[in-house]
Amino acid sequence: MPATAHDSAAPASAPFAHAAVPDAWLAQSGLRRTRATRAVLQLFVADATRSVTHAELETELVAQGMVVNRVTLYRLLDRLVATGLLSRHADDVARTWRYALASRVSAGPQARKGEVVPRFECDACHRQFHLAEASPPTQAVAEQLLQTLASLGHHGQRVDMSIHGTCNVCVDPPEGNPETAA
Repeated sequence: MPATAHDSAAPASAPFAHAAVPDAWLAQSGLRRTRATRAVLQLFVADATRSVTHAELETELVAQGMVVNRVTLYRLLDRLVATGLLSRHADDVARTWRYALASRVSAGPQARKGEVVPRFECDACHRQFHLAEASPPTQAVAEQLLQTLASLGHHGQRVDMSIHGTCNVCVDPPEGNPETAA
């Protein structure tokens, strides 16, 4: 029988028993360190380029033996976005939200809180690549945009910069690997 998000203790052999997700992230964000929270974060930490929908994430959790109520998963994703551990962006084609490890988390220690880290998203496979080295010039543009909004009486909360296109793997997929072809 699959584990549920409410199970208090995981056996040592469970896929999420190891604490690969830094507990410090959860402690700093004020989130409880539940099995569901760790399991969700672990999936994102395992591949920092991933960008998934709620349904895709739910399917992956079930495949790993973790059953999480659909509403609970929505609320957990919302909390992870609110604390800045995940980012959420619209998938205009599928008309749904996609979730990814936040730029400041996946870009590493060089990214400061509130710093704009532009990202490239492949429209074919939805992998994301954070462009931390492009961040300093981006900061000036972000500040200018926020100042322009303020001069118009608006209050900008954050700036998200993304470039959409097709990654090199989807443009030229390795031969014999149909999973990487879009």
